[in-house]
Amino acid sequence: MPRLMQSLFISAALAASPMVLLSQPVLAAETTSSATFSQQEIEQLVAPVALYPDSLLAQVLMASTYPLEVVQAARWRKENPNLKDKALEDALQKQGWDASVKSLTAFPDVLTMMNDKIDWTQKLGDAFLAQQKDVMDAAQRLRAKADAEGNLKTTKEQKVIVEQATATTTTIYRIEPQSEVIYVPVYNPTVVYGPWPYPYYTPYYWYPPTYMYPGTAFGFTMGIFVGAAIWGNCNWHHHNIDIDINRYNNFNRTNINTKDWKHNPQHRRGVEYRDNKTREQFRPNSKTREQQRDAFRGKADATRGDLSNIDRSNLQNQLKDVDRNELNQKLKSTDQSALKDRASDLKAKQSPSRDLKKPATSPKNMDRSNLSRDNAFSHADRGSMNRAASQRGMSSQRSISRPVRTGGRGR
Repeated sequence: MPRLMQSLFISAALAASPMVLLSQPVLAAETTSSATFSQQEIEQLVAPVALYPDSLLAQVLMASTYPLEVVQAARWRKENPNLKDKALEDALQKQGWDASVKSLTAFPDVLTMMNDKIDWTQKLGDAFLAQQKDVMDAAQRLRAKADAEGNLKTTKEQKVIVEQATATTTTIYRIEPQSEVIYVPVYNPTVVYGPWPYPYYTPYYWYPPTYMYPGTAFGFTMGIFVGAAIWGNCNWHHHNIDIDINRYNNFNRTNINTKDWKHNPQHRRGVEYRDNKTREQFRPNSKTREQQRDAFRGKADATRGDLSNIDRSNLQNQLKDVDRNELNQKLKSTDQSALKDRASDLKAKQSPSRDLKKPATSPKNMDRSNLSRDNAFSHADRGSMNRAASQRGMSSQRSISRPVRTGGRGR
């Protein structure tokens, strides 16, 4: 369960922001010192890829030791599906992934499978780092089972070469492409090897979305011309990975001179190793979570010890020397200042209503069109206006001269 949680954490973090993971190491779940894989577990892990051509199997085993970069490369490839040949090589020069991960971009389906089954990918890489011989021996046992079931044959897509056992060696099955074009096998591991003997360790199987199921237990995807992209190969006699130096240098545009593959911890991107032995091999100066926790506890205990050593009597004497009256005066002045500030704020909020009684603009300078505009304040002094109008009317009536009567009874 902890391994599953670790994989879920990686997927969720990448979904949020892959760049964050590049800048912040990902701490894995708790690791255990007794992390040796059993034979059943290793065969479960190797079964989905044991029948791949040797060169492609070698690339998968190397790349699986860098699970975060596999996820990043799979996403990048999905966003750039049309890149191929030299354009793909040019674009890969800008990526910081390990060379083994870059080479798998030539096989989008394989990269997608490793991304979709990231838990499996990480376990396979952990097993390969810690038990390399066991992993390669498991691949040979599975190939022998597939051969016994009639599911490992030379075809137009691949060559199956069997090196018979000698007094000092065991039978070795080598699978090579017929040309520079590589066909990726597609099969159900629970079928091609015969009845699966470990019910508690059932292997994964995965079909590419575009794969047309032929109705047989074993098939191939469309051929892919890979050129120098595939530069590794399985050395079954020495249980390690050999590098074709020329292919490696051509594809990665570099100049290495050693054919022995070595895991590069920098491309692990903070993903914790499964067991202490592997961690000490690749990160001898790193601390486990248990060590980090113990170190923190040690500092906390030391701090508590320092507090217990404080001279309480000395501290109380220092407090006695404090002038309580002066302290109270400072507190009062602080409170008064706060009240004054509060009052100023309230006064500032009320000031707009007072300003309404004192228009800033002289009536002479006011826009007369605005004066006739009806608004909420236009009727504010309507009573005084009516009284003034009434007085003007009365004055006008008094000023009117009455007409002189000229007719009537005569005076």
